[in-house]
Amino acid sequence: MEVKTSLLDNMIGVGDMVLLEPLSEDSFIENLRKRFDHNEIYTYIGSVVISMNPYRSLPIFTPEKVEEYRNRNFYELSPHIYALADEAYRSLRDQDKDQCILITGESGAGKTEASKLVMSYVAAVCGKGQEVNKVKEQLLQSNPVLEAFGNAKTVRNDNSSRFGKYMDIEFDFKGDPLGGVISNYLLEKSRVVKQPRGERNFHVFYQLLSGASDDTLKKLKLDRDFSKYNYLSLDSAVVNGLDDAANFRTVRNAMQIVGFMEDEVQSVLELVAAVLKLGDIEFKPESRCNGTDESRIKDKNDLKEMCELLGIEQSVLERAFSYRTVEARLEKVSTTLNVAQAYYARDALAKNLYSRLFSWLVTRINESIKAQTKARHKVMGVLDIYGFEIFEDGDNSFEQFIINYCNEKLQQIFIELTLREEQEEYVREGIEWTNIEYFNNAIICDLIENHQNGILAMLDEECLRPGTVTDETFLDKLNTICAEHQHFESRLSKNSKFLTDHSLPHNCFRIQHYAGKVLYRAEGFVDKNNDLLYRDLSQAMYKANHSLIKQLFPEGNPAKVNLKRPPTAGFQFRASVGTLMKNLQTKNPNYIRCIKPNDKKASHIFTDSLVCHQVRYLGLMENVRVRRAGYAFRQAYEPCLERYKMLCKRTWPHWRGPAREGVEVLMADLPVPAEEFSYGRSKIFIRNPRTLFFLEERRRQCLQDLATLIQKIYRGWKCRSHFLLLKKSQIVVAAWYRRYAQEKKYQKIKSATTVVQSYTRGWQARKLLRELKYQKRCEEAVTTISAFWHGTQARMELRRLKQEARNKHAVTVIWAYWQGTKARRELRTLKEEARRKHAVAVIWAYWQGLKVRREYRKFFRANAGKKIYDFTIQRIMQKYFLGLKSTMPSVSPIDKSWPANPYRFLDGVHTELRRIFHLWRCKKYRSQFTEEKKAVYEEKLEASEIFKDKKALYPSSVSQPFKGDYLEISKNPKYQKLHSAVDEKVLLADVVNKINRANGKGTARIFLLTKKSVVLADQKTGQVKASVPLPDLASVSVSTQSDGFFALRLKEGSASAVKGDFLLSSDHLIEIITKLHRTGATAADSEQLDIDISDEFLLQFKHDKVCVKFIQGAPKNGNSVSCKRKNNRLLEVSVPTTA
Repeated sequence: MEVKTSLLDNMIGVGDMVLLEPLSEDSFIENLRKRFDHNEIYTYIGSVVISMNPYRSLPIFTPEKVEEYRNRNFYELSPHIYALADEAYRSLRDQDKDQCILITGESGAGKTEASKLVMSYVAAVCGKGQEVNKVKEQLLQSNPVLEAFGNAKTVRNDNSSRFGKYMDIEFDFKGDPLGGVISNYLLEKSRVVKQPRGERNFHVFYQLLSGASDDTLKKLKLDRDFSKYNYLSLDSAVVNGLDDAANFRTVRNAMQIVGFMEDEVQSVLELVAAVLKLGDIEFKPESRCNGTDESRIKDKNDLKEMCELLGIEQSVLERAFSYRTVEARLEKVSTTLNVAQAYYARDALAKNLYSRLFSWLVTRINESIKAQTKARHKVMGVLDIYGFEIFEDGDNSFEQFIINYCNEKLQQIFIELTLREEQEEYVREGIEWTNIEYFNNAIICDLIENHQNGILAMLDEECLRPGTVTDETFLDKLNTICAEHQHFESRLSKNSKFLTDHSLPHNCFRIQHYAGKVLYRAEGFVDKNNDLLYRDLSQAMYKANHSLIKQLFPEGNPAKVNLKRPPTAGFQFRASVGTLMKNLQTKNPNYIRCIKPNDKKASHIFTDSLVCHQVRYLGLMENVRVRRAGYAFRQAYEPCLERYKMLCKRTWPHWRGPAREGVEVLMADLPVPAEEFSYGRSKIFIRNPRTLFFLEERRRQCLQDLATLIQKIYRGWKCRSHFLLLKKSQIVVAAWYRRYAQEKKYQKIKSATTVVQSYTRGWQARKLLRELKYQKRCEEAVTTISAFWHGTQARMELRRLKQEARNKHAVTVIWAYWQGTKARRELRTLKEEARRKHAVAVIWAYWQGLKVRREYRKFFRANAGKKIYDFTIQRIMQKYFLGLKSTMPSVSPIDKSWPANPYRFLDGVHTELRRIFHLWRCKKYRSQFTEEKKAVYEEKLEASEIFKDKKALYPSSVSQPFKGDYLEISKNPKYQKLHSAVDEKVLLADVVNKINRANGKGTARIFLLTKKSVVLADQKTGQVKASVPLPDLASVSVSTQSDGFFALRLKEGSASAVKGDFLLSSDHLIEIITKLHRTGATAADSEQLDIDISDEFLLQFKHDKVCVKFIQGAPKNGNSVSCKRKNNRLLEVSVPTTA
């Protein structure tokens, strides 16, 4: 049985600070300490969650915990971040309210981990399905990519976010995620070129050098040794608990899941390597003859390697580091850069290159994860932005000023939407309320962002002012305008009370933030706000051949030179923060206030002073006082009455009057003190959560009683129904049994009667049988006697006839023996005479031979051997050729058979005859060919050279003749208009499918090939859709598998390439490609057409490059090839696996 744990059950300390007694700052801190010591890191203030960073893994984020908090009341279980995430998700899904989750706190307080937990919980509880799971996976895997490029190790946090991130997750009406949009704010790009002591550069640099393969590093011209790169700090290069090599593999996998193409990943790594190489470029001073100083690069090897990575001419970039061109209307002035200015230009280029790469990454991720549908979406925003930063040594600069300004704005949102709205709602509802004074930081925000006298406005004014502008002139201006402001302090201001404050240096100013006083050093404010990149460097970057660089530096295009000064960093950040605030105010807020327990990043350590400082500047005590002075729970009368009406007999089951009166009757009937609730104009307000828990417990008990009553009534009905069914069944069974008994008794009587009848009939039958048998025996006796008499007479006649036959046979045998004796005597006489004649013939033959031998003996003795040899050889040759004639193979050129050689000394002759015979029959076979058939065989031969052992479809095409005009376009009246539109002779006409890039589906088109062009026409109307001259074709791409897809890739810049390349499929792929190749080779004005056979190739569709990837899959849709669009940059063709 499931055991529910309430917020009040087994509580360690107090789970909700609203219930804390007594309420003081010390008791507040002590309650946090007690819960932290028992691993209770979450605490509530009403609906606000306080999260303590445990600096270790806890077993409270398991899938079981997710299911435990799923669809549960916010106060039903112990405090947890999952409770807030579930409340926000259910409000979005069920009440159609856009949500935002604001995660705030200092750097190192655990904001990034809190945002990951919220996203993982929402991903776990929303719907399932292939597409939904893909979207969830892409949303979750965007975090490792952004963390690698935007997070770094600081003295306060090993994984500190050095940029602000706001993600809008979009859901459909069912609550399933459709996609998301990420916004980034102010990447700390100064970290690229310089890191404070004890801190690291961004993670990606260390991950690349630690986790990339040797081959990858060789291509990027990098070495694993961190000490070789000036931009990488060495004192904190290795961090305990961080495996950079494993994280690099995680980032590569995440980029693949999000949808990055392999060439895009390689381009990103090349830019990261270029930033590292850029830091190793050093300069030396040189003096010119006119007395001016200029700089030169010491070692040009690093510059050369960087230029090779980015595809830039070395001389162009070298000049950009040495000279600066200033344009003013029609004038151009070129000045040399000294060493300091050259180093400034190098660092400015490195910072801009990295920050623009990071912005491109965010844009590219948004392309992959954005929702594909145009319908209205429900939105949940998650804000993970830098925490408040105060460096103890006073080294707070422009970055800390901007970060703290953003936190001031977030605190202002919190004040407006939590504290002020709380009080205003009570006034609206007419509830008695004791006003609580709280600090409103709007005055601090106005000090910073006021458009006339604000610090950012004065900083922009200084940056744009002509003449000498320095940090000192900026500080003087602040001292003049802000001297009387109560939250601004400076020793050089007109306010005399700070003249003797030795804790305030002369080149600094101090602002009283809501989190405390922060000392800012004015040095670097003007340069960092300007954020200038020399136009020469932008133009040099634009000249690069790298695919990504041109996109990152569009202002370097010489055709689009803009002399207007770009907006400052402060202006851009103020505008983006304003947009963020407007976005947050349109959504229902949910707050997570993160607190770090110590500065040592260690578990089990709780520093009271540090926690107290964070509690103060987060305004948590004011929030608790508002909750305690007010009401912890409020609800409209209608849903309140609907939920709790069963607690009173007068309101159950239906209340006929107004809802407020029903709620008043209900509360009056319950044992709840009157001071625990109040009636507003449209809502009831409950002061203490205990009262709410009491109502919920009574409701649960009442529901149990109602369930028991329903069960009792149901069981009674079920038992009565069962009894009536048994009674009816008993009557039916009894009737059937009586019927069965009567039938059985009747069967017994019937059986007895049948037995008596059978015995009577048997006796009568046996009596009749005896009479018939006697009569039959008498008849059989007469018949037997008559038969014996006739038999005796017949045997006597038979003996007489046999005796006559024996006498006749004896005469015949004697005559036969006599004839045989006469014949044998005659035969012996003839044989003797034949022997005498044969003896005479033999003797005569011997005599003739003797005479011949005596006559020719003398000739044989002279040259008998040679004649016998010649005769023998002649006879053997005659026999060989006669045998060859009878065993000659067929005249088919493909017949490989040949008769065996019977004589070894004729091996050479045998082989030569075989060769001559094969040449003769080949010539005879060729003489039968017409010119058309010769052309077909030449095409077949060329197809073999192109596709044999390269494409799986080729073997099945060998037996198919190349027909060419499959549509009979010249004869078919349907295509007369199309035939007249094509001037040249049509070499091939067929129907192909043109693949649509948007959905991967095909559209039928007529494909015509002439000697000069390729024509695509509509199959139904015959209208020409596209005509591509053969010289405009760059190459043709096909896969290695058994599909019919092929791509016509057009030359860049040609007139035909405006709409992009063509992706087609055909059943006659081998013939089409072969004829294209032959026609392109024979045309005088076109180059040899390249045939690219690969399972993955890129196509240009208008302005986008799309990868077409062929994979083998299980047979689907009738064992046919299917094309599916995976994302904006990938078409996947699934080819069924052949047996």
